[in-house]
Amino acid sequence: MDLNQITVPCIDYDASVQFYKTLGLRQIVDSPPRNARFETESGTTFSLHQAADATADSGTVIYFEVPNVDARVDELKADGIRFDSDPTSERWLWREARLRDPAGNQVCLYTAGENRRFPPWRIEPAGE
Repeated sequence: MDLNQITVPCIDYDASVQFYKTLGLRQIVDSPPRNARFETESGTTFSLHQAADATADSGTVIYFEVPNVDARVDELKADGIRFDSDPTSERWLWREARLRDPAGNQVCLYTAGENRRFPPWRIEPAGE
């Protein structure tokens, strides 16, 4: 099994589409009634759908890995993107910065390197 796509609600469709384009995603679908799909460099897709309302504090966090989170945050700030937190080295060995999209969905930009898939505390499934 492989993860293909995540879909989140948006209230202001145009603002949300522009936000994710500014983050660096490539839009590949714009279909009625107000659904957008984006593609990452690795081919994973991310979608927005127009909703009457969105739950800003659902607990869901959308993670996008970038090669250098500090440099990317600086670039995005220069483009007018506001962050809730600047890049911070976390105890789980990732460097991350947090922000919210126009609907209030929490977004994390991070750099993890090998620690994304192979942290020192990784467990191996039984039988492997």
